[in-house]
Amino acid sequence: MSVKNKVKEDETVIRITSSSKGHMLHHNGVFSRDGKWLVFDGRNDETKIGETATIGMVNVETGKERALYQTTNQTIYGPGVGAVSFSPVEDQVIFIHGLPDANEDCPYAMSRRTGMLVDIHQEGRAFSADARDVSTLYVPGSLRGGTHSHCWSPNGTMLSFTYNDELVEPDLRVVGVMLKPETDIIVDKRSGNSNGRYYSAIVSDVVANPVPGSDEINKAFDECWLSPATDGTTDHYAIAFQGNTISAKGQLVTEIFVVEIDREKILADKAAVGKEGERPKVPKGIRQRRLTYGANLSDFRHWLRSSEDGQYIYALAKDENGNNQVIRCAVNSGEFSFVTDNPFSISSPFNLCKESKKITFVAENNVFVYDIEGNECIQITQNDLNDRKVVGAPSFPPDGSFVVYNQYEHIEGEEHLQIKRAIITNNVMM
Repeated sequence: MSVKNKVKEDETVIRITSSSKGHMLHHNGVFSRDGKWLVFDGRNDETKIGETATIGMVNVETGKERALYQTTNQTIYGPGVGAVSFSPVEDQVIFIHGLPDANEDCPYAMSRRTGMLVDIHQEGRAFSADARDVSTLYVPGSLRGGTHSHCWSPNGTMLSFTYNDELVEPDLRVVGVMLKPETDIIVDKRSGNSNGRYYSAIVSDVVANPVPGSDEINKAFDECWLSPATDGTTDHYAIAFQGNTISAKGQLVTEIFVVEIDREKILADKAAVGKEGERPKVPKGIRQRRLTYGANLSDFRHWLRSSEDGQYIYALAKDENGNNQVIRCAVNSGEFSFVTDNPFSISSPFNLCKESKKITFVAENNVFVYDIEGNECIQITQNDLNDRKVVGAPSFPPDGSFVVYNQYEHIEGEEHLQIKRAIITNNVMM
């Protein structure tokens, strides 16, 4: 079925921020749990985490900004901060933080960063989420590389992340999880090491050279949490992630994989931390499974999203015209189908509203909202292709009543990334 496209004529776009600095929104968790605050980092360019010094938040209604964290001894080589998101259950944020010893010889890099936690009521005080230990014997629950793009589980008790090891095969990207242990993870005091509030483990099995035609992957990335089924005492969570396979013809094909997160099994295998000369291992009893065959996800970077009930995973794939469209995959069967059928290509990561009834994304320098039940695609901004660029992933607040997004604005003689919102009225979308 083709999708009707219409422009909302009475749409009002409101600029939330106006200060002459960057206000970059992460692709997930940008809203506080009460929906009143947005969290951002100070980038004007998504590639400049290593050069960025500030994490801030802004009130959605008043535009009042607050500083949450600032690095010390910041240079163009690091340490750098960015990609910040709120916990869904606490007044706490997590963000990427480069290593404090970053310099010209050892700058910020994908294998030299950790997750940093800040309580928004105690600005400036930061604690490492994941422990980093580059001195053998490695402490169980620690890593020795860089964690990135952290994402809270729906109940706020765990975090997922992507990871690159610094010491062994640093180009192999994997997916991991952080679990809250009874006590912090304590490591030796030395340069490159840091204690952690969480126990970290790798949960995706990656090899450098997959066998063509097999389910082996050489990269696991850009994941999402699957909402759990609850038996009254235990939450059964899983993570869906993208994995690069090699087809029988030698072509790279990206498919969806799922891994069940079993807390007891992860904490029980202390040897999974690995030995010198090894990457961290997947704990015993934790096994990924390939969900899709032939989905061939888009090579445009995006993160998977799951429905509120955990039954579906959403992703981007190319249609017969080469346009990026949203697809939906059933978790139980692996069957997938196209959700959108736009005459244009989606050009950003996308997000779902909490109830999984709406999807928002950017295309042709405008923000769109797709109504899944009504099968309508509504353009909620009115930018020309020559207008200042809309970037990043738009997001819904907890109540789904509007969309926030990033767009450049000319302020004090320079381009600065600002946060805007566009209202979705009830008479247009229910």
